[in-house]
Amino acid sequence: MKIARFNFSQVGIVVGDDIYDVTSLVPSKDTLELLSALKHKSSAQLEEIKANSDSYKLSEVHLNSPIDNASKVVAAPINYQAHVDEMLSNGQAFGHIITDIRKAGLFLKAPSSVVGPSDGIKQRFLDRRTDHEIELCAVIGKAATSVSKDKALEHVAGYCLGLDITVRGSEDRSFRKSIDTYTVLGPWLVSADEGIDPTDVALQLKVNGTIQQDANTSDMVMSVAELIEYASGFYTLLPGDVLMTGTPQGVGPIRPGDVLIASAQGLGSMTVKVNEA
Repeated sequence: MKIARFNFSQVGIVVGDDIYDVTSLVPSKDTLELLSALKHKSSAQLEEIKANSDSYKLSEVHLNSPIDNASKVVAAPINYQAHVDEMLSNGQAFGHIITDIRKAGLFLKAPSSVVGPSDGIKQRFLDRRTDHEIELCAVIGKAATSVSKDKALEHVAGYCLGLDITVRGSEDRSFRKSIDTYTVLGPWLVSADEGIDPTDVALQLKVNGTIQQDANTSDMVMSVAELIEYASGFYTLLPGDVLMTGTPQGVGPIRPGDVLIASAQGLGSMTVKVNEA
């Protein structure tokens, strides 16, 4: 099932090019609560719900982040070897030379940096290089603390795409990556029971129509399950928390006026515009 938050105050089920407004089912407007409410509905019951719901064309709604209540956004800094190699060769590491995720650990992004595709990126510090980074994101559905990788995926509610926007510089990465609008999630949450294999997701990012990042999560150093095991060993992952699993090679700069299109088979596509803050 695909669940979206839209028009700032509504939640809906995405089917094809349409979204069905089912906000009345969950006054909290929480996507995980909606998934829970729909989990045991039969196909006939779901069809009845859609038949009694207002529908909109996805192209005509404002898509917000599918998650708006994360207690934390956990991110993997160097989870693709090819990205490590490009950072070492292009001089953009600014002294942050790390090559082993197991030694570097994970980092946190401020939940206040999270926005949806239609909100767009409001770029600050135009005198500094700011880069795009496409990532697979896992959303926690059940609290996880010190879980093994064998059980880790049982704690995932679903998956979505993410853009980890990054100002390059000498400051701590959490500081540079937590600017307002610098965590874009979307276009919707795809429930884990849809059969997404997090070890085999083809990610692609276009900037102004040109492919800049094109890779598969099979190239990850640590899998989603291993990342959950790693993260939950340090702190409890709570329902609604987001795990950003790292970006592949092809990272490059963005500027106001750019249009980013992030996509992955099974997860959909989101168009994100870059504006000046």
